[in-house]
Amino acid sequence: MENPFPVARHWRSQAGSFFRRIAATCLVGILPLAQAGDLSKADIERRFLPPLHVQEKLSQIPAWPLTSELEPEGGPVGYVFESIDLAPIPGFEGTPMNFLVSIDRKGNFINVELLRQHEPVFLGGLGEAPLREFVTQYANRNIKQQFLIALNAARNHAGPTDLRSDQTTLDGVAKATASVRIVNQSVLGAALEVARAKLGFADRSKRGPAAQIRNDVAEPVAFAEMLKNGMVGHLRLSNAEVEKLFAGTEGAEVDEDGLALPDSVFTDIYIAYLNTPSIGRAILGDAQYKEAMGRNFENRHLWWIASAGRYPIVDDNFVPGGQSSRLSMGQDGFFLELRDQGFEPKDIAGPPDLNTSRLFGVYAEAGLDPGRPLDLTLTITRAKGMILPTLTHQKVSLKYAPPNHLFTYPPEPLPEWLLAWQQRWLDLCILSAALIGLSLVLARPRWISVSASRLRIFRLGFLAFTLIYVGWIIQGQLSIVQVTGAIKSLKSGQGLSSFLYDPISLLLIAFTLVSFFIWGRGTFCGWLCPFGALQEFIGRLARRLHLPRLHIPLAIAKRLELGRYVALAGLVGAALFLPHQGESLNELEPFKTAITVGFDRSWPFVAYAGGLLLLGAFYYKFFCRFICPLGAVMSLGGQLRRFDWLTRRIECGKPCQSCKAKCAYDAIEPSGDIRYDACFQCLDCVGIYHDAKRCPVMLYEKKGLVLTPKGVMNVKSSE
Repeated sequence: MENPFPVARHWRSQAGSFFRRIAATCLVGILPLAQAGDLSKADIERRFLPPLHVQEKLSQIPAWPLTSELEPEGGPVGYVFESIDLAPIPGFEGTPMNFLVSIDRKGNFINVELLRQHEPVFLGGLGEAPLREFVTQYANRNIKQQFLIALNAARNHAGPTDLRSDQTTLDGVAKATASVRIVNQSVLGAALEVARAKLGFADRSKRGPAAQIRNDVAEPVAFAEMLKNGMVGHLRLSNAEVEKLFAGTEGAEVDEDGLALPDSVFTDIYIAYLNTPSIGRAILGDAQYKEAMGRNFENRHLWWIASAGRYPIVDDNFVPGGQSSRLSMGQDGFFLELRDQGFEPKDIAGPPDLNTSRLFGVYAEAGLDPGRPLDLTLTITRAKGMILPTLTHQKVSLKYAPPNHLFTYPPEPLPEWLLAWQQRWLDLCILSAALIGLSLVLARPRWISVSASRLRIFRLGFLAFTLIYVGWIIQGQLSIVQVTGAIKSLKSGQGLSSFLYDPISLLLIAFTLVSFFIWGRGTFCGWLCPFGALQEFIGRLARRLHLPRLHIPLAIAKRLELGRYVALAGLVGAALFLPHQGESLNELEPFKTAITVGFDRSWPFVAYAGGLLLLGAFYYKFFCRFICPLGAVMSLGGQLRRFDWLTRRIECGKPCQSCKAKCAYDAIEPSGDIRYDACFQCLDCVGIYHDAKRCPVMLYEKKGLVLTPKGVMNVKSSE
């Protein structure tokens, strides 16, 4: 079939407290958001051409059945539905993507079409073209398969997995690995909901892959032994046992023959799974087994089901090749279509005289696990009265599972999010080692900082690692989008599970949260922000080129720093109340342009990011200090700091102003106190504090002098 459609710790000013309260208020009051599909039946019909026809939307599940002129009485040949109605998994921006998905009745994807998405990497960054190309890969793949994602399917370490019937590999999108995993979960989640509701697919998500038949086991076993070891399931009911089933109903005491002979057999049912060679050959014999398997063109699951006694497994209206009104089969609560195969085996050795002996089958696509128990249910019907009899139905079930040694059990597949972590183990190891090294330096900064040249080499080297490796290579730039996305996800009741699909960002978030308690906001902003590192390199280059530097008085700079909190409050408010407009407002942050897509974007975005970097050349880290909403989040997180880890002398600020004069971030008050909210943890003041050649206090002490608020004094005279 052709595709039917194309494809620190204190805030000293009242204004600071005011903005902090605003930001905190915007983070509460989370209410659920309703999600709904985009298309009407008319929209769907425009995407399909005869012989396919779109029927009315189902009431029990939001899907449109597809019928075919070629099978006028064959029922639906497929279903089409929107993913957001069935699997509204939030993306990194916090809003679920929406895809139009169509599957046929065997669970094969007909096509997947992008309807709507809000992923930052695809909005103006990479553009939607790579995403639209990615979803075309679903066509003709089956939802029973395990879907793997690799940046290049040919390089997948597992090899050409498309050759395996239980796996298929999709080629991912560079710089959007985490987003396409969410796409995959959205498409598969929605498709499986429909398949379970309408195609009889079992829910494998809780039990792993199905058992595989061992064709190398074909031991001859007698029928009596098969009854003992479970190869053959058996249910025997006497007349008295059946009478108990109907006790208290209209069907009680209407079976005169059963009442007369209560201990006689009412029904004797046998079931055996024939696809395993040991059972199949023992039940049917070699000739009949070969014939039965030769006719099984569709590789169905086959069972021999037989009965003896008064009540056979088929009634007088049974038609070979159809379904028995008395028999049904299920597994894990899901109904399986059990259909007669038109094969009546002869000369079954072992059981008593049988009134019925037939082969029944279930589609291979039904999601059945032959190695796990299934339920064979027999419906017993009694009629009371002659002209308009009252019918009473009771059911009995036989639980059947062949012995374990007839199967192999594949390992349970890892969750999609865990596969993401597994595939990025090397990046995670490198980043973890870097974070451990940074922690050691920050915990004991004296040795690295006391030498200005040593600190410069380490700092510039680590910032280069942050910019190039963390930012441009492994895409670890944290962003305000993750904050607003989390708000939207929580508001819609979806939780924060989408963060699991981006292990690099999650590791950085976890480390940053821990650093809040020890060092405050400076660890991330000063060492781990790729855009911040880029600004620092721009600032150092500007000093090398002797570009003029702007000076803003400290009092004014403090007021301008409130701009970060205004930006944060605005973006959080937009995420809560104007989510779609918020996506555009998030472009206030240039991280996607400069880091995520490496300036490969339309000129207005590049010009904006370039303009901010140019401002940073004249005023050190202009964006970080006055605009960055993520920096405001970090400053709020920095309120958790438990230690004043930057040591001070009594002379610091009274009168010594050396560190304040050299602090490029204006993070030291004239009093000598550290403004941890503004500190980027560059360690310059730590080095000066411990360096006898740079610290004026230590220099004067060597000369027998002391600094006092009144001036320089001799040690002896001060005594």
